[in-house]
Parts: sequence; structure tokens; C-alpha cells
Amino acid sequence: MTPPASTVAGAATPATPASQSPAATTPGAARAATGRGGLALFGLFVVAMLVLPHVGAYPVFLMKVLCFALFACAFNLLIGYVGLLSFGHAMFFGFAAYVTGYTVKAWGWSPEVGILAGTATAAAMGLVAGAIAIRRQGIYFAMVTLALAQMVFFFCLQAPFTGGEDGIQSIPRRALFGVIDLKNDMTMYHVVLAIFLIGFVVIYRTINSPFGQVLKAIRENEPRAISLGYPVDRYKLLAFVLSAALAGLAGATKSLVFQLASLTDVTWQMSGEVVLMTLVGGMGTVFGPVVGAAVIITMQNYLAGMGEWVLVIQGVIFVVVVMLFRRGIVGEIAARLRRG
Repeated sequence: MTPPASTVAGAATPATPASQSPAATTPGAARAATGRGGLALFGLFVVAMLVLPHVGAYPVFLMKVLCFALFACAFNLLIGYVGLLSFGHAMFFGFAAYVTGYTVKAWGWSPEVGILAGTATAAAMGLVAGAIAIRRQGIYFAMVTLALAQMVFFFCLQAPFTGGEDGIQSIPRRALFGVIDLKNDMTMYHVVLAIFLIGFVVIYRTINSPFGQVLKAIRENEPRAISLGYPVDRYKLLAFVLSAALAGLAGATKSLVFQLASLTDVTWQMSGEVVLMTLVGGMGTVFGPVVGAAVIITMQNYLAGMGEWVLVIQGVIFVVVVMLFRRGIVGEIAARLRRG
């Protein structure tokens, strides 16, 4: 099903004549330079995340940032590279947290199996929800995902195993693979960092693969992609399932970090929050959701004493970003560097 990269590129951009060979090499050189710059940035990010806990940063706070950064990256895969706005991604994030929390606490499963169970459940939910939602486009797609998410919310509110409004509390941190003690916050932090990096690399590889090029072509010109013979609905569904699975991975990990799975994780406000993170950081950029998640979580953490005013401040920052950084923080910086 994966087409040649050259064919996909033709769906998004016109072909360059062979007579313009010097100019034709410029985009390739630019992409190579961008790839090297992205690799260097990724390396700096990994080094920074390894150093921060040892220079005074609170490991639990950093783990929260990483979980939400993975959640935002998963959402960005759908909206930034396929052009599908989901208002219901919290259902995958939150329900995976419930599944992981329940299987680990009630059934005594090990953490790695519980996380896999939560991720697999989110992927299955993504398959069902995606098969329904992709039949519509634009605001109708968004409303369908919101309706499905509200159904999941009320199910979680009423289902016996979720604990209702109390949620699932005191989820144990058992030994990972039977040998790695997750009760220690520093050990748990390094496990969460490893999970985030795995999810991030999966997303990065996806968007830079021939499959990812088709997704970009669908985003830019869906009728043309259809005319070229691509099964657009199948590509959309695969992207939706992958995005749901990674969102579930983030939620499952978060339930072990905080030893809690609650209704907060499946509310429509959580879906709105991940939209905000993605837009603030830069929709359609690789590192934008990570920056957006860090900004929003930092604000929530350090401005918590201000109560409801945190929401007002978030709204003001969102308006400022939309007015001054239309591509998001990372997107605007990247655009200015290219112009320079």
C-alpha cells in the first residue's frame, strides 16, 4: 500500500524539469540541512531531559510534561499532517489510563503489560471511532469525535470499574519487567523519558516516510490524491488509529506516574487543552507540540496558586500567540530562520 516517494511528492508539489538540475538540488540540500538540524535539536533535547532532574527540576513535573508532550505529538500527527481536527482525543488518553490503572491494581498485571493493554485498547477505540468519523470532513468530523468522546466520558462516569467520580486511586508502581523498581521517582522518570522517545521516534519516522508523504498530500489537496488512485479513507483511518494508540500510550503512562486515573482525563476540556498545546507550540511541526505542552504545563504548575485566573492567563497567551505567532512558537522561529 505504500507508494514510491517520488509519486507521493508529485501529489503535493509539481515536478521540476530536468533542465533545472542546479535548482533541483536545492530542495534536497535544504531537506538534508533541515534533517541535520532536527537531529541536532533532538540530541540537545535528550541531553537536556537527562540533565534537568539533576539540576533541581522536579522529576514528577518533568514526567507530566513528557506525558502531555507525547499526547500533543500524537494529536499533531492527525491535525498537522492529515488536516483532521479531533475534539475527542481525550477519550483515548483517559480510557487508556483507566484500563492500565485497573489491570495493574485489580488484576495485578505488571506495568509494561498494563501499559500495552491501555495502548491496545486506545488503538481499538481509534479503529472504531475513526471508521465512523472519517466519513465526514471539517467541522462535522470534529463534532463526531466530540460526540463519541462524550459517550466515553459518561460511560466512565457510570461504569463500576472506573470508580465513578473518585476514579482509580493508589495504582501501584510494580517492578518493570520484574527488575526495575518504579517506586523511585528518578527511575520512573527515566522509564517515562524512554517511552516518550520511542513514541516521538515513531511519529518522526511516520511523517518522514512515504506513508507520511501521502498524508501530507491528502492534507494539501485531497481531491488530487483521490484522482491519483490513493485510498484516502484508508490512509486517514490508519493515521487516526496510530494517533489514538500514541495518545493512549501517553495516558497509560500518566496513570502510573500519578498513580491515578480520573474523569479529568476524559473530559472535553482535556481535548481542548491538547489542541491549545499544539497550536501554541506550532501545528505541523515536529517539536512544536513538545514546546506547547511544556509551556502550558509550566503555567498550570507555577500559577496554580492563582486559581481560576490560570485559565484567563492561558486565554491571553493563546490570543497573543495567534496574533503574533500564527505558525506557533516553533513554527514562527523556523520560518524566520529560513528567511534569514
